[in-house]
Amino acid sequence: MRNLWIFISRYNAFFFFIIFFTVGVVLTVRNNSYQRSVTINSTNKVVGDVYNNLNVLKKYINLGSVNDSLAVENAKLKTEILALKNIDTAKDVVVKDTAGVPQYTYLSARVIKNSITNRNNFITINRGKADGMETNMPVISPGRGVVGFVQDVSEHLATVRSLLHKDTHISVSLKRNNAVGSLVWGDRNSDYRKAYIKDIPNHFKVNLKDTVVTSGFSFFPSGIPVGTVSNTGISTGDNFMTIEINLFNDFSTLQYVYVIKNKLAKEQTELEAKLPNEQ
Repeated sequence: MRNLWIFISRYNAFFFFIIFFTVGVVLTVRNNSYQRSVTINSTNKVVGDVYNNLNVLKKYINLGSVNDSLAVENAKLKTEILALKNIDTAKDVVVKDTAGVPQYTYLSARVIKNSITNRNNFITINRGKADGMETNMPVISPGRGVVGFVQDVSEHLATVRSLLHKDTHISVSLKRNNAVGSLVWGDRNSDYRKAYIKDIPNHFKVNLKDTVVTSGFSFFPSGIPVGTVSNTGISTGDNFMTIEINLFNDFSTLQYVYVIKNKLAKEQTELEAKLPNEQ
């Protein structure tokens, strides 16, 4: 307490100045209409700017939850669009009730870990068994194409075997002429923005910038964009050719993905497992 009084007595002139200055400003504003209006307008502007900046900060903080909700909504829309695409327009279609479940449904997920520089790259997402995730489910990105397949699943997380993996093979086709081949990546030193399509029959004509989509022969629905042809001159010395493509997906910037649930996947796998082994 003694130190406080010493401090006040030492700087009493400064404190008296602050008090008299404040009283003077208050009396001036209160007794003069012009100064009062200027002060009110200035105060309102300052308060308005503060609230505006707070709102901007609040929106920025909430971006994560907003993106999550948008991803969920997009997944629902994709499911509906795919169901409409699969309708045979040559037949009369009558929707009786909601019991008609589509073959494919989409589940949004957020990428929490990703690699692109290894020979075998994996992605970790924030969905797991609790969300109905299973191994081998195909994964795509929002509007940009194929990502890979679900590798392992825990209760709340899952790993995805990326397209940038030596064991990932996806059936694709050229949109222009329906030539079918197998999409693969290169190796550790390959460009993560490029991939290759193998086993395209030589009699098909392939042009630069031809669009490549999923064929529907794997567990991916048909017509999902993959990339465009960037090199047609890769020869394998047999009746098939290998072509290079530029991927639509930029794997270095993945933040959200969609996992595709195929309600016929298990039935198809069990049926094909009964086929005789190739000789």
